Amino acid sequence: MFKGSMPALVTPFKDGAVDFDTLKRLVEWHIAEGSHGLVPVGTTGESPTLTHSEHEEVIAAVVKAVAGRIPVIAGAGSNNTDEAVRFTQYAASVGADAALVVTPYYNKPTQAGLYAHFKAVHDCAEIPIIIYNIPGRSVVDMKPETMGDLAKLPRIIGVKDATGDLARVCAQRITCGTDFVQLSGEDATAHGFNAQGGVGCISVTANVAPRLCSELQAACLEGDYAKALTIQDRLMPLHRAIFTEPGLNGAKYAMSRLGLCSEETRLPLMPVTEPTRALLDAGLRHAGLLN
Repeated sequence: MFKGSMPALVTPFKDGAVDFDTLKRLVEWHIAEGSHGLVPVGTTGESPTLTHSEHEEVIAAVVKAVAGRIPVIAGAGSNNTDEAVRFTQYAASVGADAALVVTPYYNKPTQAGLYAHFKAVHDCAEIPIIIYNIPGRSVVDMKPETMGDLAKLPRIIGVKDATGDLARVCAQRITCGTDFVQLSGEDATAHGFNAQGGVGCISVTANVAPRLCSELQAACLEGDYAKALTIQDRLMPLHRAIFTEPGLNGAKYAMSRLGLCSEETRLPLMPVTEPTRALLDAGLRHAGLLN
């Protein structure tokens, strides 16, 4: 159920408020472009600067707009276990298909603390849980052995792996089993991630180029890595440009160039600089998305 290209959906703003009309249009566009799922209110959805009520309203709006056509994996993470439980229970209550739960950031728990955190989230609701391991942001790294212990729980079903270490996929196949859903959290290595045993990508670039990202993932799932590589060659300059500054800002600027939404974000994030805008425009042109 959880495979292919799944945009880490941006949260559009208008004059500082969540722009729900544009959010609904983005949902329809992603479905029409072939995205295999949507992931609202992750980091790319600006979860750190949404209020709790906004966080929940965005999840509910996306689930309602999707109406069961593709899976919705709701961002539900926090470094406060009680908050992660609350968001996960809410996601389950409005019909999300799974919850994406990041490793607790800033407070740097031990591996035992990570296990206890995810066990509490697992036990709080009847909804599949996908671990989000991103040590570059959370400053804690869930080891494959800990993930393997969590994979024994019936509703811990997969991982969004943003370590950038392709060998992790193999290590996690050993500790978690070959049916454990491994999704890349890094666009630039998603092609190689799948070759190691992954089945998809929760993607930032797919906000901008959903059809190309979907076609790349479909080719990988069919075992046609040569075709996937030709698509990756088209996307690579865009991947790099998007992450020259915080990827959310790059994605929103590129989307604004395509007329999809405004580039507005919330502080402390800032609009991308002029040199990065030039890189993004070049990446869009290289991908064939901008004349």
